[in-house]
Amino acid sequence: MQTGHVTTPFGRRSMTLALVKGQLAVADAKSDARVEKWKVFRDISEARERLGLQDRALAVLDALLTFHPDNELDTEHGLVVFPSNAQLSLRAHGITETTLRRQLAALVNAGLIQRRDSPNGKRFARRNRDGEIDIAYGFDLTPLAVRSAELALLAQDVVAERMRFRKVKEALTICRRDVRKLISAALEEGVSGDWEAVEAVYIGILARHPRYPSRLQVEATLDEMQLLRDEVINRLDLQLESTNMNGNDSQNDRHIQNSKPESIYELEPSSEKEQGEKSVGKQQAVSEPKAKMGEIKAFPLGLVMRACPQIGDYGPSGSVSQWRDLMSAAVVVRSMLGVSASAYEEACEAMGPENAAVAIACILERSNMINSAGGYLRDLTRRSERGEFSLGRMLMALLRVNGDHQAAAG
Repeated sequence: MQTGHVTTPFGRRSMTLALVKGQLAVADAKSDARVEKWKVFRDISEARERLGLQDRALAVLDALLTFHPDNELDTEHGLVVFPSNAQLSLRAHGITETTLRRQLAALVNAGLIQRRDSPNGKRFARRNRDGEIDIAYGFDLTPLAVRSAELALLAQDVVAERMRFRKVKEALTICRRDVRKLISAALEEGVSGDWEAVEAVYIGILARHPRYPSRLQVEATLDEMQLLRDEVINRLDLQLESTNMNGNDSQNDRHIQNSKPESIYELEPSSEKEQGEKSVGKQQAVSEPKAKMGEIKAFPLGLVMRACPQIGDYGPSGSVSQWRDLMSAAVVVRSMLGVSASAYEEACEAMGPENAAVAIACILERSNMINSAGGYLRDLTRRSERGEFSLGRMLMALLRVNGDHQAAAG
């Protein structure tokens, strides 16, 4: 039977079984524990969240430790400190008495200090004739010495957990970057496949990721992202293996293909005169690109919208009523289709901004038939510069496809 190892708090503060258990554990521990007090404090600071402490509780504990004169906590000597609340508040950077009481209670509940209350609740010490402390009432720091090894292990685990968390967050950042850039490369270079669906999976993974995740949540997101990255790499690898690389030119042009040779996007000369010029030779046509560019005329906006109604959804107010609206919508659609800014600028220079916007509207109308919108627009730009491209025929074909025969005839 154990006696004499448990003390109860003064006044209205209640006694709990957890406090009884903590006091008995400290009493049963070895009495020769001896540790450096600031090392224990650093360990507690590292493990603060695990111990359920706030930063102000650390300030109070720091203040309590300053009232112990030695640099070491030696359980063979008394470890009770007895500062007043005013003294503690001063050394704890001037916190209020209410906060001080609350943080002292938190340190007691965490098992880091114990109360040794006097009969009247005051903190003081009685000394013998030699001036040595015979008995002291205040806060006992013995649990810090007794639990020093436990606190050190806890601090090491917290540091290791923080390192694991940092590594998995870095791995997720790199994996996200890999997937994002691989998808962008596939879209830019016209790799066949449903890359919009892959991108939707990527966006869905990020949407499920919490704003302030735990390590386990980050690891779960990383697992999903790594699987997606492997899938993207496999698709690209298969595409590269199945593509016959005959040189840089063929590599750059291989994605500008139409899956239907009879499609409305077959590129045709602008006129019979140009066909005649092609039969004479291409040298003259290439030498006069500016003259051919000048032959591309703007079309009525109403005809463009009947041929390409989908572009209207991307107008400034969800509709297109003037050429300015059409050009604004084209910028939005250009980005959505994965067409680079440089490709669109080249098209504007070759065709004019109005006709470049019409070309984007046409591409949007049959985007499911084109492997790479960016590569296709570049090809249209090159043919436009050579005078070999008829934007009007593209619009007329779209009118026929959409069933507007009267508008096409007019």
